[in-house]
Amino acid sequence: MIVFESVTYIYPGGRAALHDISVEIGPGQLVAIVGPNGAGKTTFIKHINGLLKPTSGVVRVFGVDTRYSTAARLSRRVGIVFQNPDHQLFSQSVEEEVAFALRNFGFSQQAIRERVEWALDEFDLSRYRGEPPFSLSGGEKKRLCLACVLAWDPDVIILDEPTTGQDSRHKESLAQRVNMLVSQGKTVILVSHDMEFLWPLQPRLLVLHQGRLVFDGPTTDFFSQDLRARDYSLVEPQLVQLWKGLVFRPDRPFPNTLAARDWLLSRVEVARGAPPR
Repeated sequence: MIVFESVTYIYPGGRAALHDISVEIGPGQLVAIVGPNGAGKTTFIKHINGLLKPTSGVVRVFGVDTRYSTAARLSRRVGIVFQNPDHQLFSQSVEEEVAFALRNFGFSQQAIRERVEWALDEFDLSRYRGEPPFSLSGGEKKRLCLACVLAWDPDVIILDEPTTGQDSRHKESLAQRVNMLVSQGKTVILVSHDMEFLWPLQPRLLVLHQGRLVFDGPTTDFFSQDLRARDYSLVEPQLVQLWKGLVFRPDRPFPNTLAARDWLLSRVEVARGAPPR
């Protein structure tokens, strides 16, 4: 569905942002793109909806070579919420912001009304419907951008630093929504430094470093290997730190707190003389 074939991208000033990247992302996958600032993460995702075209190599999205397609055409199926919501918001009201793309994509007036109501209610923005988007807080702007994208129901949803400005309640709600979208067959791509948020989701991890793809695989595999996360500006999740601190431990880090609790309780029972679970 999303195919990068030996993609290199060089900015007009001569700086190479991507180096010979080949990767495939299929339908219904949850993918996290991580790495230090300047690693090429945002450049990578801008290739998926045609905002950028490869200097060499090919990007295909749903079989379409992005070099010969417009970003407007690809955006109907690929929705991106960028890191800075101020780069996406421009309408006079929150309600109009959600409706704008729906009109451009040719939805009927009835569908627009229904989808706007759903989006405002779903993202706790109904009370702001008549307010200018720039009057919202940073976290509210972020939710508005996500509401705008999900309202038109794209097949691929890309979220760039989605937890910025979000409190714990909204982070939990976002995690649940990500899992729901994947269960519906959507492809969800997260760009994030927030490993505590990513860890329970256990996405396929793409690690970029200096424009190169240095790791592609399960998140647990990355932290199970003898790789130094700090070399790629990644903070080890607390469950990984706990796992590494145990003298006797399972083969792989705990995927979530429930798994950690169950394993630790089983060790306590063994210490007390009970048979292991």
